[in-house]
Amino acid sequence: MKYAITLGDPSGISPEILVKSADKLPEKTYIIYGSIQPVEQAEKITGKKIQLKQIKNPEEAEEPGFYIIEVVRGNFSPGKPDINTGRAAVKYLERAVDHIIEKRVDALITLPISKEHVMSAGFSFPGHTDYLAYRSGTERYIMMLACEEMKVALLTTHIPLKNVPEAVSRADIAGFIRLLHRELENKFRIKNPLIGVLGLNPHGGDGGKIGTEEIEVIQPAVDKLKKEGLRLEGCLPPDTAFVNYRKYDAYLAMYHDQGLIPLKMLCFKKAVNITLGLPFIRTSPDHGTGFDIAGKNMADPSSFISAVKMAVKLAEETKPD
Repeated sequence: MKYAITLGDPSGISPEILVKSADKLPEKTYIIYGSIQPVEQAEKITGKKIQLKQIKNPEEAEEPGFYIIEVVRGNFSPGKPDINTGRAAVKYLERAVDHIIEKRVDALITLPISKEHVMSAGFSFPGHTDYLAYRSGTERYIMMLACEEMKVALLTTHIPLKNVPEAVSRADIAGFIRLLHRELENKFRIKNPLIGVLGLNPHGGDGGKIGTEEIEVIQPAVDKLKKEGLRLEGCLPPDTAFVNYRKYDAYLAMYHDQGLIPLKMLCFKKAVNITLGLPFIRTSPDHGTGFDIAGKNMADPSSFISAVKMAVKLAEETKPD
């Protein structure tokens, strides 16, 4: 199997992370979509080497090891992002997505991009996830962060907190839960998973006294699906929902910080971002571009290593016989 890795913003910490991870990843076939110069620069900064073989297309990668398709030839400086680094990051991603949609690679791991700089370069999507959904024709998808101890899916993601109640009220919560249930069974091989569904308001709304979303929207969806045979608990009061986190196979949180603060406290350097609902495996590390530490040999590759291992595990466990 072949694993595509997009380099992300070439002026961020991604080249350093890639070089630092090379001897810690499973022995598989990895194809980097990026530029050679920032990788060579990262080798000098870290004192580590990654044996890269330059190729033109995925079919040339016949043996385990690291290959690179140089999508953009450029000269990028650590910690100095601009429209050119944003444009390069977009081109890396576009080429890799072409190949995974064409089934020329088997899974996709994306290193971080800068929303500011890719959008200044004409990228019209708020991030990787929406672009991947658009390119693959996926209408319903879920952002989930996971580590060995916990999995948290998000009903809403990167929206202002003031807009969350309206978004929750408009969301097809039952559809989200069905998708989460199906992906836990199919991708993670969890039979009949138990999902904890969080309420939106403090104390789960206290019977409607401090919010009615639980009564009007969330609980009816949970009750409907429980009648269909899904194993669900909720609405769980958000302040106590994570006390017994080992009990649940996954949580569905109503908004970003509600679910990700407890997860990141538990496994910050190990967490992996997984997009559920796509017709292919996609993971990414749970951190940003790190422009402030780029070029200083300070980047921690742990989350990227976890993201690669997760992609390998999911791809190999779900590959056709």
